[in-house]
Amino acid sequence: MDGLYYNPNIHPFTEYERRRATLQEYATGVDLRLIGHETYAMEEFIRAVAYREEHRCRHCYFMRLNYAARIAREEKYDCFTSTLLYSRFQNHELIREMGTSIGKKEEIDFFYHDFREGWKEGVEISKKNGMYRQQYCGCIYSERARFDRSLPARKG
Repeated sequence: MDGLYYNPNIHPFTEYERRRATLQEYATGVDLRLIGHETYAMEEFIRAVAYREEHRCRHCYFMRLNYAARIAREEKYDCFTSTLLYSRFQNHELIREMGTSIGKKEEIDFFYHDFREGWKEGVEISKKNGMYRQQYCGCIYSERARFDRSLPARKG
């Protein structure tokens, strides 16, 4: 199993770098190979969601799943999945539908599993290991919503 870091939604850049460094440190410790062409495509994400902020999660899921599927197909993997499926805060049904559809288009299977079952244990392990734990999904909109409680929460 290998990992891929592609998160064009994360803002600011320092947050992106902090999360990437945390993953790299973890990957080294558990012998997880990281693949893909590392790129910070924040502008691409913003162009995709500008004036469509109410559907920003949908656009974010699509960008990330589409990229993962393309890399998995190019690298000849059996399937692809997403760490989004670990989060209690993400729309699993939408991710499953989108991943399956993208997988068909890219001719690679999407592996769906509800990884939330290990959420509590994962939190404890990450705390025990002193790993950085983010406080918002990563996009500029969710970062604002984190502090502005008058905004509605988004979930897909």
